[in-house]
Amino acid sequence: MEARAFVLLKLALVGASVLLSSLAARRFGHAVGGTLAGLPMIVGPIMGFVLLQEAPAQASAIALATLVCVPATIVHVLTFAWCARRGRRWGVALFAANAAFLSVSAALLALRLPPPLACAAALASPALGALALPRLREPPAAVTIPRVELACRVVAAMVMAWCIVRSAGAAPAGFSGLLIAIPITGNVLPCFTLPRHGAPATVALLAGFLRGLLGFTSFFVALHVGLARTSPAIAYGVAWLCALLAALWLRAMRTRTVVR
Repeated sequence: MEARAFVLLKLALVGASVLLSSLAARRFGHAVGGTLAGLPMIVGPIMGFVLLQEAPAQASAIALATLVCVPATIVHVLTFAWCARRGRRWGVALFAANAAFLSVSAALLALRLPPPLACAAALASPALGALALPRLREPPAAVTIPRVELACRVVAAMVMAWCIVRSAGAAPAGFSGLLIAIPITGNVLPCFTLPRHGAPATVALLAGFLRGLLGFTSFFVALHVGLARTSPAIAYGVAWLCALLAALWLRAMRTRTVVR
C-alpha cells in the first residue's frame, strides 16, 4: 500500500473509532464508550494490511513492539485519571499523561524485555491499572453529546493522527515508534469528557478504556505467538477472536458485579 493511501486509511479508522466510541457513550454511558475505544479498532485493521505487505517475522516484531508499550499506555490512563480526580484542567492532564507515556515507553524499549516477559507484562497491565484508578461515584448510564461535539471529536482525533504520522516520518526510528504508539482515542475522548461531564465521567471512560485494552493486548499477544506457529491468515483470525472473547468476558464480569 502506498504511503499516502496508508495515511488516509489510518485517518479514516481513527475517525470511525472515535465516532463509534462517542455514539456508544451517548447511548450506553462513558464506560462502554471507553471500552470500545480501548479495543484494537484502529490498529487491528492496520495490522491486516501490514500482514499483506510484510513478512510474518516483521509483523510479529511490530506486534511485540506494541506489546512492550502497553504498560506505558496504562500509565498514561492513570495519570490522566488522577489529574482529573485532583481537579486539574484537561490541558494539564493531557500534557502530564503524554509525558508519562513517552518516558515509560522509552524506558521499556531500552530494557529490551524478553518476548515472554513483555507479553506477560502487557496482559497483566490492564488489571493492575484498574486497581490503581481513583474511585468516584458512577455517572449516569446515558449522556448528552451534541452533534457539534461529535464532529469536533472526530476532527481532533484525525488531526492528531495526521500530526503523529508526519512527525514520526521525520523523527529517528526509535522515537517514531513511540509516536505511533501514542493512544489517540485515549487522548481525545478524555479531553472532551472532562470539561463537559466532569471527573467521575472521565474516570468511568478511562476505566472502560482499560477494559478494552485487555482485548487490545489479547489481540497482539495472539498475533505475535500465532505468526510463529501458523499462517498469517489464521493468526490474524485467531487474534481477533481472542480480542472478542476478552471483551465478552469483561462484559460478563461487569454484569455479574452489577447484579451482586
